Amino acid sequence: MAESNFAKQEQQLSFYMIREDMLPEVFMKTLKVKDLLAKGEVTTVHEAAEHVGISRSAYYKYKDAIFPLHRMDRQRMITISIDMEHRSGVLSRVLSLVAAREGNVLTIHQTIPLQGMANVSLSIEMNPAAESVQALIQAIRSVEGVRRTLMIGQG
Repeated sequence: MAESNFAKQEQQLSFYMIREDMLPEVFMKTLKVKDLLAKGEVTTVHEAAEHVGISRSAYYKYKDAIFPLHRMDRQRMITISIDMEHRSGVLSRVLSLVAAREGNVLTIHQTIPLQGMANVSLSIEMNPAAESVQALIQAIRSVEGVRRTLMIGQG
């Protein structure tokens, strides 16, 4: 089956990193419109565009072409299962370790402790520029009170 022209064009795209102060103002205003909409501070594109001082057509022209760098690099999500002793501070130390290694915890699910052990499932958004997933899992395994750590999903 032949590729569409859109798919061919998409494969040929190049991306560049440009300092914010070098961008035309319309790009920064487009990002502000997207932010206002995402945060629910406004309900329509018209309202957001008017608020930042650009036309709706300018917003629609650039909205799919500009993204903050932090949005483009956040693509790696993992889910890990951790068996830990039911003691004060164990989960806190694990969460601190994840944060120190540039992980963002999306969900936490902890079971009721049985026989002094609890299971915690963490879904973590990892910065691809940070360390490897295996290094993070190994670091979690070394936390006092952690008995077992397994990666159960990656996306």
